[in-house]
Amino acid sequence: MQARGARRVVIVAAPPVRMIDVFGPAEVFTDASRLSDGEPAYRLEIVSAGEDSVVAGHAGAPLLAGGTYRELRDPIDTLLVAGGPGAREARYEPAFLEWLEEQSAEVRRLGSICTGALILAAAGLLDGRRATTHWNWCGELADKYPRVKVDPDPIYVKDGNIYTSAGVMAGVDLALAMVEEDLGGAIALRVARQMVVFLRRPGGQSQFSATLAAQSCADRQLGDLLAWIADNVDADLSVSTLARRVAMSPRNFARVFAREAGMTPARHVERIRLETARRQLETTSRGLDEIARLSGFSSAEILRRAFARHLGVTPGRYRASFGRAAPLR
Repeated sequence: MQARGARRVVIVAAPPVRMIDVFGPAEVFTDASRLSDGEPAYRLEIVSAGEDSVVAGHAGAPLLAGGTYRELRDPIDTLLVAGGPGAREARYEPAFLEWLEEQSAEVRRLGSICTGALILAAAGLLDGRRATTHWNWCGELADKYPRVKVDPDPIYVKDGNIYTSAGVMAGVDLALAMVEEDLGGAIALRVARQMVVFLRRPGGQSQFSATLAAQSCADRQLGDLLAWIADNVDADLSVSTLARRVAMSPRNFARVFAREAGMTPARHVERIRLETARRQLETTSRGLDEIARLSGFSSAEILRRAFARHLGVTPGRYRASFGRAAPLR
């Protein structure tokens, strides 16, 4: 029996499913229900998109779902479709797409995790809507479903009552955002702390973080430098200074950096400083002058210009949209 006030959350797995696409969001809703005051906030169910409640897993181990989508009867509050090879390779029943279309008119929220967006698109539910998925399959989503307004950059997108998220761990970000919508920031923060994750990487945050460059750089020496830059954003990060750290001439360093990182040193430094400033705006109540200093910008005005150039918004508006602290004065 559903607890009074509990929101029924159903996560659907299309075999073979990527397990973390199911269990990442599931853990968020489960912890939120446990940590909320009073009666449980959510009633979570995991079901199969096929005829069998045993769902093949992407990693080999099967997932034993609570049943199949065909067996669901009571109203659903939030319906999420998990991704994996089953979503990309259309390994699901046509009847399942019909069921999704029917549910889309009934549920309060409908969403996808990672490549689950391909299933929503196959059901026609993303036509005319802005949506995202894992960056590696955004091109496929756009090619197969040209009526979908694919945005490869954000980690999740909300268009009306339909939510789509980027790869793997972005499903946790999306679930936390939903918890925050339902129960408020305090509960969402408790869940994030319980799971030892960031409370919020906002939907507008790029999948292509400059801080990831150090992990993918083939040149070990340059990779170490990129990691050092991320830890020292307020230091002198001029081309000449960075070149000395790797014992190169400035000209050769700029050439190697652009080849390995895909951008000039100055552009990378500005992007990583901008990311630092965004985190400060999202999570602290510091003023713009202090944030500019901590992020390595020479002044608040230079920081404002960087926001306008890269994000098209002011720092104050960004904080109003994504931050928890008081607005900038």
